[in-house]
Amino acid sequence: MNIRLIEGQGVPLDPDRDERDRAARRAALDALAAIPSPEPLDTVGYRSVGRTLVVGTRADALPWAERVAAVLPVTVVLLDGDGDDDNDHAPRLFPVFAARALVVTGWLGAFDATWQAGARTPEHARFDLVLDLGATPQIATHQRPHGYYAPGPDAAARQAAVAELAGMVGEFEKPTYFAYKERLCAHGRNRKSGCNACVDVCSAGAIAGAGDLIAVNPYLCAGCGACTTVCPTGALGYAYPSAAHTGMRIKVLLAAFAQAGGREPVLLVHGAEGAALLAQPDAVPGRVLPLGVHHTASTGIDLWLAALAWGAAGVTVLMTEAEAPQYAAALDEQMTVAQTIMTGLGYAGSHLQLLRVSSADELALALRHAPRGDVPARHAGFNVAADKRNTLDYALEHLLREAPRPADEIALPAGSPFGALDVDAAKCSLCMACVGACPASALQDGQNAPQLRFIEKNCVQCGLCATTCPEDAIRLVPRLSLRESRKQPAVLNETQPFHCIRCQKPFGTVRMVESMLARLAGHPAFAGHLDRMRMCGDCRVIDMMTPSDEQTIHQAHELRRR
Repeated sequence: MNIRLIEGQGVPLDPDRDERDRAARRAALDALAAIPSPEPLDTVGYRSVGRTLVVGTRADALPWAERVAAVLPVTVVLLDGDGDDDNDHAPRLFPVFAARALVVTGWLGAFDATWQAGARTPEHARFDLVLDLGATPQIATHQRPHGYYAPGPDAAARQAAVAELAGMVGEFEKPTYFAYKERLCAHGRNRKSGCNACVDVCSAGAIAGAGDLIAVNPYLCAGCGACTTVCPTGALGYAYPSAAHTGMRIKVLLAAFAQAGGREPVLLVHGAEGAALLAQPDAVPGRVLPLGVHHTASTGIDLWLAALAWGAAGVTVLMTEAEAPQYAAALDEQMTVAQTIMTGLGYAGSHLQLLRVSSADELALALRHAPRGDVPARHAGFNVAADKRNTLDYALEHLLREAPRPADEIALPAGSPFGALDVDAAKCSLCMACVGACPASALQDGQNAPQLRFIEKNCVQCGLCATTCPEDAIRLVPRLSLRESRKQPAVLNETQPFHCIRCQKPFGTVRMVESMLARLAGHPAFAGHLDRMRMCGDCRVIDMMTPSDEQTIHQAHELRRR
């Protein structure tokens, strides 16, 4: 059992209070059940005719392939052969190959298998389904693709996989769980690396870098939503169900509980695996309100802070050992940020709890320590926005307005999605490379003035500005500013403009031009023409097209000679 510990939260249970909370919970769950399920905006389709690849050693693969072949077309690739085809001359209803090396990729209806058989040219074939009985799965991602079964050595698990394979013939579809806004993506700019959070957290291997952007494979995406939770900008959003729909469910649940007389509610977010641990409702305190979601990794700091603003005394996220370990790590980091904010605003107690348990008894024990933090005296009325950062703004503004101890600034741990920038003015040449790299419009130029300006509210701490800066003049400062000035442009650096020596039009900055002159003074291409670097673009072209006196004299001599 892995539990994010909450100190001092083990308050003795009042049976009368608990019974009233249970009655309020029933009313709240009735209100939750009345909310209609959303319809997916888009779907992904699969088509399978049942062509099945069975992988494993001779002792494992052949007997199980016989069972599968009774209902589906089968091809077997043996992992313990000598590199030649199976030559035991036993009558087979399916082809058998012995492989020295095997690579399997793809998804339901589109698995590609490539194997080396002896000294021959590598074999390649496409399959709809895969039954992998090898000691090590060919596809090692935590979340396996649809149509891929790696049941391990247990006979019952293998039998269940074979039974499920028989039903995987036909046309299938699933929702497209994500929406991607390229313009907000902080993955990269100008071949410089920035945020890689979604790539790192995806347990299905569905996300990969694609230059400055990312590419999400909708066929591999399992809809866990972890990518949308860790995305600092909201470039990746949970499309099915949307954050707005989940937020509405949370708000309705909390409001109905309070209206029915419940107190100190705790939102218990759980997935399908966690639902099985909640089969004994008597073990769950009355103030704990279960909220089933497609996957627990799909909720994050925006929805948690919104729930606290709506009156939840805490949020507990229930995970099991079946879920990827990187999900727990990501949620734990976000809980640290959220709790730091609540504590910094003077809300006493703990508000976030991450549970990773494997039995109902462990869950019952852990929920005795469910969060019981202070909340705003007046509950917020906002709804979750389509944009993640807007939801965070709504929640933070309400929490600040009602805070027991309002703060101007809260220091946050590294990796937080809020912060400022420290610019070394002595190094910064105001080249504005950082402005072009910023995906959130946090950094801006001075328009007609040589200034570097910064809107802290927009900053997501992706680090692209620091990575891009050629002078290494930028340092990230993770913090949450709650001053009104965070919404307005602040000047981080400025200098005097440089004026063209021919037309006097301002262009560039004194420091930038001086830096270029110092770097190019000894370059042979600029010998005798260094003053062109002191000209604006138009005058530089004119000067290049205007012959010098020496050139004019030479041209006159040439005309006389002719």
